[in-house]
Amino acid sequence: MAERVRSIVIVGGGTAGWMTAAALARILGPDYASITLIESDAIGTVGVGEATIPQIGTFNRLLGIDENDFVRRTKGSFKLGIEFVNWGGIGRRYFHPFGKYGIDMEGVSFHAYWQRLAHEAAFADLDAFSLMARAARANKFMPPFDAGNSPLSGIAYAYHFDAGLYALYLRELAETMGVRRVEGRIVDVQRDGESGHIAAVQLESGAQVAGALFIDCSGFGGLLIGKTLGVPYIDWSAHLPCNRAVAVPCASVAGGLTPFTRSTAHGAGWQWRIPLQHRTGNGMVYCSEYLSDDEAAATLLGNLDGAALADPRFIRFTTGHRARFWEGNCVAIGLSAGFMEPLESTSIWMIQTGIARLLSNFPDSRFAEAERARYNRLMIEESELIRDFLILHYHATERSDTPFWDYCRTMAIPERLAEKMRVFESSGRCFREHDELFNDTSWFAVMVGQGMRWHRHDPVVELMREADTRARLAHIAGAVDKSVDYMPDHAAYIRQHCAAS
Repeated sequence: MAERVRSIVIVGGGTAGWMTAAALARILGPDYASITLIESDAIGTVGVGEATIPQIGTFNRLLGIDENDFVRRTKGSFKLGIEFVNWGGIGRRYFHPFGKYGIDMEGVSFHAYWQRLAHEAAFADLDAFSLMARAARANKFMPPFDAGNSPLSGIAYAYHFDAGLYALYLRELAETMGVRRVEGRIVDVQRDGESGHIAAVQLESGAQVAGALFIDCSGFGGLLIGKTLGVPYIDWSAHLPCNRAVAVPCASVAGGLTPFTRSTAHGAGWQWRIPLQHRTGNGMVYCSEYLSDDEAAATLLGNLDGAALADPRFIRFTTGHRARFWEGNCVAIGLSAGFMEPLESTSIWMIQTGIARLLSNFPDSRFAEAERARYNRLMIEESELIRDFLILHYHATERSDTPFWDYCRTMAIPERLAEKMRVFESSGRCFREHDELFNDTSWFAVMVGQGMRWHRHDPVVELMREADTRARLAHIAGAVDKSVDYMPDHAAYIRQHCAAS
C-alpha cells in the first residue's frame, strides 16, 4: 500500500492559506503530516472579502473558536442577510435574509401560502414573515436560544469582519497547532521528472521547501495550478461581465453598525457596504467595457457614508474557475482556483468547501485519479450552481437605463437557470438542486425581490380554507414582530459581548 502523505506545503497566506492551514492542522493532528505555509510580507493579499454566510460558523466551531473572542479580535459585526437596492429597478429595494420565511404547513412550502395572499395589502410585505429581515430593518441582533417554537429559536446569522485580522487570528491558531510559517518569495518551482508532480519550491533566499502535497493559495495568478501546471481557466464573463473592483474603507457614522450587508446597483455595476466596528468597508464592482476606473472610483467616493480612510484600491479579475481544481499533487483553494464576484458573499465559502472536500477525499501518496476526479466534479458543480444564482440578480431585472443593464437583461443564460425561472413564472415554485449552497428560500427571496412574477401558485394550498390561511399568516407575522421587540440593539449587543478594544 502507498504511504500516507507526510508533508503538506501551502503556498500563500491570507484568508485562504490560513483557513487551510488551521483546518488541516486541526483535523490531521500534529503527527499525521508536517504542514508548512510559505508567504511573503512583500506580496499583498486581496483582503476585501469581509462579509460571510452562516456556514462560516460551522468552520469556526470546527476549530474550537470562541465566537465573542473571534468577533472582538477581527473587529467584526453580525450579519442577518443582504439588502439589495436598485437591482430590479431604480428605487426598488429588497432583503435576502438568512433562515426561512414563516413555516411550511401541511407539507407545502410557506412560500405558496404567501403567494396565495400576496395581492392583499395586509400580506404584501414578504419581509414581515422573516425574523432576520425584520430584525435587520430595526438594527436588532442576538444569537438563537431555546425559545420553543418561537422564531427566536431559529435565528440564522453570519459575520462581517476584517479579513486581514481574520487571517492573523487563524495564523496564531494554526501555529499553536504546529504549522510552520516560512517567510519568502518563491522564484522557482521544481517538478518530478517522471510523474510531473511538484517536488519543491525554491525561495529567493535560495532555500528549498519540498513536499508531497502542495496547496495553491497564491491568489489570482495561480503560481502552481496555472503558471506551473498549466491548468486552463474557464471564463464566465459572458454571463457575469463585471471584471473590476475598487475598494476603499470609510469612517463609521452614527447608526451605521447595521446587521446586514448592502448592495446598491449603479449604472454599470454595484457597490457594497459592509459595517465593521472600527470602519465601514466599501467597494464598487463594475464592468470596464461600460465604466472607466476613474468613473468607478468617483461613483464609489461619492456614495460613502463617511470620510474615506485610504486611497481607492483597484482589483482586476475574471469570473470563472480552473478547468481542474486538483491537478497531480496540487490542489488550488481560494482565488487561485477561481473567482465569483462577492455579490452573495460566497468567496470564503468556496475556500471552506474546498478544504472540506479535500479532507473528505484526502489522498495517499499515489494521488489516485478517482479521488481527484470526484473532487474536481464536486467543485465545478458547486461553482456552476453559485454562478447561476449570481446571474439571476443581473438577468431578472426591468432596468433598461444603461447599456450595461440592457446587456444583462437580454443576455443568454445557462439552461439550468432558465428552467428555474420558467418554473417560477409558471407555478411560483422554486427548488434547491441537490446539495447546492443556496436553498429554495434564497431563490425565492431574490426572484420575488428582483420583480419576477408567477402566473399561479401551488394548487395544493387550496386544501386550506382561505380564511384559515389568513389567520395563520397573521399569527406568524405577529410572532415575528414580538420576537423583534424582544431582541437587543445590534450595537448594544456588541458593546456588551464582543466589543473590540
